[in-house]
Amino acid sequence: MENKSAIVRLNREIEAIKQQLLELGLVHPGSISSQYHACGNPSCRCHDPDNPRKHGPYSKLTYVRRGKSACRFVRAECIDELRRRLANHATLRSLVDRWIELSVQAGTMEFFGKPAETPARSRLRQSRRVPPPGRPAHHDA
Repeated sequence: MENKSAIVRLNREIEAIKQQLLELGLVHPGSISSQYHACGNPSCRCHDPDNPRKHGPYSKLTYVRRGKSACRFVRAECIDELRRRLANHATLRSLVDRWIELSVQAGTMEFFGKPAETPARSRLRQSRRVPPPGRPAHHDA
């Protein structure tokens, strides 16, 4: 009976996550950095040997999508909206990770009748395993 109420609680939390996902809005992976550049004109201030003053800052978006990295310079008037989308992407990833965690817990209770182990407990239990006869014990040093 305890598992049944725990599963109901997990399903309620999953439904709340689904609702939050619906309200997210546009998302974009990556991060924004400021870049400074030296131009190709040797007589420009950016090449001054005593006091070089590079051009910038320029905002640069860097991200990886489907295994390919991309960099784009971003206009100043677009920065605020892009930051919102980056924050939404971080929230999306966090919510999906939590959804998966809750689903695994619910599945473990439904299929195996016990709460899911946390990764730390699982690693600890693995480190205490006794090897089969004839095999040396594995020790991390």
